[in-house]
Amino acid sequence: MKSISLYVDRESFVHDVDPITKLIYILFAILVPIILPSFTVSFICVGISLLLILAAGVFRKTLPIFGFVFLVLITVVIIQGLFRPENETVLFQIGPFAMYQEGLHYALKITLRVVNIVGAFMILVLTTKPSHLVESLVRKGMSPRIGYVIVSVFQIIPEMMASMSTITDAQRSRGMETEGNLLVRIKAFLPLLGPVVLGSLINTKERAMALEVRGFNSRTPKTYLNVEKTYAYSKGIQALLLLLIVGAVAWRIFL
Repeated sequence: MKSISLYVDRESFVHDVDPITKLIYILFAILVPIILPSFTVSFICVGISLLLILAAGVFRKTLPIFGFVFLVLITVVIIQGLFRPENETVLFQIGPFAMYQEGLHYALKITLRVVNIVGAFMILVLTTKPSHLVESLVRKGMSPRIGYVIVSVFQIIPEMMASMSTITDAQRSRGMETEGNLLVRIKAFLPLLGPVVLGSLINTKERAMALEVRGFNSRTPKTYLNVEKTYAYSKGIQALLLLLIVGAVAWRIFL
């Protein structure tokens, strides 16, 4: 059965690290570059995230996501470089448009932060099964209802992509043109929207009924199917990450 999550099954120490530690790493990746807004800190954090992605063997899976993110960030670079109010120093000029140093520096800072955050989340999403993540959070006291929402968020994109692929194959088998120029692809895409949205609503209803039948709303204590696995160095890594966050705050306040 094909997985409906973005999880990539590999053998690596990154996969072995428990989900809670990865969540703390995301917190570290978000907070430290904001607390210490220097290019050096941002580059170091980006480098750590990329090294972890490479070590996990999931770098190729991140390329489409990073590609989309860079397309969005290009607009940020252009807008900030041209129109940021604090712009003063002209770096170069193309016709009537001047690109400014202050805007480019600010855009680069945003770019590094976004890439770092996306990379940190990719480490979690691509190396952690959603069920393991939710189970770990529920064991820590989180509501199972919130856990179900998290699992649904992780699964909705792969599930809709699989549904669109199935519907496209069905339409192609009935003689509909689905490949060609942009106009042909748009015409083929529009008929997909109805079945995909309707199918998502039906799946949501069926899931709700299945959960109700299995006693999801029961107030009795829940048991767990899998034995909780912990990484040998999890406590040390968590302590180090939290210490670095506290150290960044102290550095910002006192120095």
